[in-house]
Amino acid sequence: MKKNPYKEAPASFSICLHTDCTCASNCLRQLAYPILLERETFLHLANPARCTKDTSCPYYRDATPVTYMRGFSQMKKQMYPDQYQKFMNILIARFGRNPYFERRRGERKLPPKEQEIIRNALKQAGVTDNLEFDLKEDELNWYD
Repeated sequence: MKKNPYKEAPASFSICLHTDCTCASNCLRQLAYPILLERETFLHLANPARCTKDTSCPYYRDATPVTYMRGFSQMKKQMYPDQYQKFMNILIARFGRNPYFERRRGERKLPPKEQEIIRNALKQAGVTDNLEFDLKEDELNWYD
């Protein structure tokens, strides 16, 4: 992780004003607040009346970094042609043709949910080996 990862907070990220919340030290909305307050002219504010000040808060966003993956082009080299064809067809049906290839090339980050979809497609295609993605990145989960 970078020195201060909260500096990369998107300008449109909703922030929370409740510094007295029990989860403030680990809530991305609270940790990004001072950065966005200093940097942006307009802020997107979570409705303070709807915050519950605990982990059941509908706006709570965990500040723990998430592991994203990029690309799975190396997987093709480790599959039989029939397996790859089935694997590709499953994922094209799920994501669409162009988005499939963008994901395969690593142009899109793969959040954990999409990583699981890809691993399930491998199983459905009959791949028993544990195939790895091309690149691993740990980042804050601003939107997923």
